[in-house]
This record gives sequence, C-alpha cells and structure tokens, in this order.
Amino acid sequence: MWVTLLAGAAHVASTVLFGLLLAWAGDTLSDRLEAFSTWVAPAILIVWGTIYVYRHYYHHHFHLSHHAGGKSVIGALLLAMFFSPCLEIEGYFLAAGHFGWWFVGTLALLYAVVTLLGMMIWMRLALSGLQKVDWHAWEHHAGLITGVTLIFSGLLLFLLE
Repeated sequence: MWVTLLAGAAHVASTVLFGLLLAWAGDTLSDRLEAFSTWVAPAILIVWGTIYVYRHYYHHHFHLSHHAGGKSVIGALLLAMFFSPCLEIEGYFLAAGHFGWWFVGTLALLYAVVTLLGMMIWMRLALSGLQKVDWHAWEHHAGLITGVTLIFSGLLLFLLE
C-alpha cells in the first residue's frame, strides 16, 4: 500500500506542477484573448476527449509477464509515475486559469484527494480478493470513459460561457 501511495503522490505532483503552468498560460491567454476562454479552452477539451475516444478503439497495451521486486523496481515505478502526468486533467487546468488561482488550487486539491484515495481504495479492493473480476475488460473502456468525460466537459464549458 505504501508503494501505491508513493506512486500516486509522484503522479499527482507532476500533474499539479504541469497543471499550474497550464493554468497560468490559460489565465494569461484569457486576459489577452477573450475567445480563448470562450471557445479555445472548451474546444481543446473536446478535441482531447475525441482523441481519447479514438485511441480507445485503436489502443494496444502491454502486460507484464512476470513479477519483479526490489527497490530498483519501486524506484523505476516512482520515476515513471512522476514523468507521466495525468494529461486528461491538464485541459481542466488550462481552462481553470481563467477563473482565478483559488479555482486552480481547488482543482489541484480535488484532483490530489480523488486520485490518491481512488488509488488506495482500488489497491485495497484488489488486495482483498477482487482479482477474480475481469478488470481487464474495464481497463479497455477507461479511454472511452475519459474521452466522453472530456467531450462532455468541453460542451458544458461552451454552455456556461
């Protein structure tokens, strides 16, 4: 469970750092270009969501054929999680920059809490015997769920502006 918490924290840290940069860019652009916050930011969410839906149907992933252990594997996992920020949420940071830093901070905190709690809960459930469920099938639909959520969020932003 500690490895999951550390990996999740590394992932959250890089996502929030990159997200803050995007929020600053979104805020700067929205001040200079009103159309950015009204049209471009929601369009980016929709395009990004469309890419995820597309990739869902053409996605090929790998499986680990055997288990490895040790500090080097944990270190590699933490490094990999840090250098793979959650790109799905970055569009939200970009759009959030227009609404102010309190909103960006709220988004970062909400993302961190949901991500870490979600990872810990899923790990606990997996360790408790849910390996019997065909999670592989659910994994194949993760991109589709993410894509549809991004598209819906972009459309919602269009309606709110």
